[in-house]
Order: sequence, then C-alpha cells, then structure tokens
Amino acid sequence: MLNLKFAFSALLLEIGAWTGPMLLTGRSDAALVSYLLVHALACLMLSLFLLPLLSGEQAKPRLPMLALMAAFSYAVPVAGFVGVLLGVIVLRIYRSPATQGDFESLQLPEFDLHQRRQGNFRQAGLRSFLGNSQAPMQTRMRAMVALQYVSGRIASPLLRTVLSDPSEDLRLLAYGMLDTLEKRINRTIDIEMDALRTARKDEGELTPGPQTIESAHRLSDLYWELVYQELVQGDLRDYAIRESLRYCELVLQDRPDNAQLNLRQGRLLHEIGRPDEAAAAYVRARDLGLPATRVLPYQAELCFDRRDFAQARALLQELSQWNALPRLRPIVDYWSGR
Repeated sequence: MLNLKFAFSALLLEIGAWTGPMLLTGRSDAALVSYLLVHALACLMLSLFLLPLLSGEQAKPRLPMLALMAAFSYAVPVAGFVGVLLGVIVLRIYRSPATQGDFESLQLPEFDLHQRRQGNFRQAGLRSFLGNSQAPMQTRMRAMVALQYVSGRIASPLLRTVLSDPSEDLRLLAYGMLDTLEKRINRTIDIEMDALRTARKDEGELTPGPQTIESAHRLSDLYWELVYQELVQGDLRDYAIRESLRYCELVLQDRPDNAQLNLRQGRLLHEIGRPDEAAAAYVRARDLGLPATRVLPYQAELCFDRRDFAQARALLQELSQWNALPRLRPIVDYWSGR
C-alpha cells in the first residue's frame, strides 16, 4: 500500500540535502557529510515509497530490490533520483505478460470404462420419475420426449416401464417412440444388407473379402441392438439372435482374435440354449484379453442356468475384488455371504 508520507519525506529531504551545504558555507567537510547523510535518507524514503508500486513478482526479493533502488538513486544525484521514479512508473504501466506454466503429466486413475455410476443414478432417477403417477402429466411427457436424444440402450428400458402406465397418452407415446427406435435400426439393416450383397458380388461368395466382413460385422451389431434394447419379442427376437450369431460367426472366421465378438458369440449361444459352446466362447474372450469384469458376470449367469451353483459362487467371489461394479454389487454381496 502506498504511503505518501515517504514520498513527501523523500522530496523534502532531497531539497534539504541541496540546501544544507549552502547554510554550512560552501565546500567544507561538514557540508559534504550533511549532503551525503540527508541524500541517503531521502533515497531510502523514495525506495520505501516506490516498492509497493511494483507487482508481486517484480518486488521479490524485497530487501535486495529496496537496496538496489536506494543505491542507484544515491549513486547518481538528481538523475538517479528521477530515473528510479520513472523506471518504477514504466514497470507499473508496462507489465510483462503473465507466463503460463507448463502442463504437468498426471497418471490417470484406474477405473472400469464399462461401469458408469453417475449415469446409473440418473437413469434410476428418471425411471422412478416416469413411473410416478402423481407427477404432473405434462412434465412426464416432456421427460419422455427428451429421451429421443438419448442412446437407445438407455431410452428403451425406460420407455418400457411406461407401457403399463395408467395414462393412455403416455402409453401411446412410449409405443410410438419404441416403434421409431425399431424402424430406425431396421432401415439401417436394409441398407447394410444391400451393401453386403454388393460386396459379395464384387468379392465373391466363397472367399469373403474386407467389405463383406465389414458389412457382416455391422449387421451383427444391428441385430444385436434389436435384442439388447428389447425392441423385438417372441419369434422376432429369436430371429434377430440367430441372424446376429450367423453374421458374428462369419466375421470370426476371418478375425478369430476379436475378443468383443467372442463375448457376443457366447451371449448369443447362451440365449439360444447352447451352454457348452457359450462357455467356450467366454473362455476365448478372456484369453484374448477382455477384462474379467466384462466376462465373469456372464460366466456366472451361465453356471447358474446350468445349476452349477458352486462354480457360480466362485466366479462371483472372484468378482468381489473389483470395487467398480455398482450394478452387480448387491448380487456379489449376496453370493459372497456379506
């Protein structure tokens, strides 16, 4: 903070330093000593006044900076006094731009990409809100309309909870949105089927080429989406499962080391009641490097369906060492006896 007393004291002392020798009659030693002492005190007062004008970085270290300004103004009479004052004003007005520090490299924490705790809480909150018949109708309808901007994997189960709602308007809206999701995927399937036929015509039927494999991969994904989002039921669901499995196996003939497709093959085989082949597919998926948290739940489910409860318990106990499994935590705790 500026102290104007230092400024006035410096000015008066500097004037006194020059008038003192005149009062002491000229060029005597006493006049010189008087000038040097009063001039030194004036320089010190000037430095104390100017130091707060400097920014935090410019004024550090404080004592050496104070001594530098005092010494410069003391060594060069008048010009040094004025020069220090002008120099501080220039530094005050034309500050150097702040330098941005270098970025630091930090190691990312370990977490499971396939578990999203926050997203699950949001989904659970929206599910309870849509199922609350006491909530205002218009608000619930706006919430449902907002689901059209959400991924189908999230929107589909939420919309299905509304199909049994007492409000006919909400039920019709849910049916319409689910039908839109199904038609969107079916249109994409038709496009991919045309692309597959074109690729087979260009590359041959007996030896599938890269374009055929890519089209088959996308078709397996699309049919699996129909099943995963529960957009098809009954015979249509069985058909979608078999088609997804057929194209999945076609891709695996060319890319047997695809861990994700091996996992999907296991799930599809499990769905159609071929547990032994499903178990082998799960083992291949783990051997190919898929995280245990992705495969163990399906292996445990398969063991449960085969009534191999001891193996199911062992697999779930193996899962208990991972903490990033919020959705499976109640099941893991139950089978672990916690």
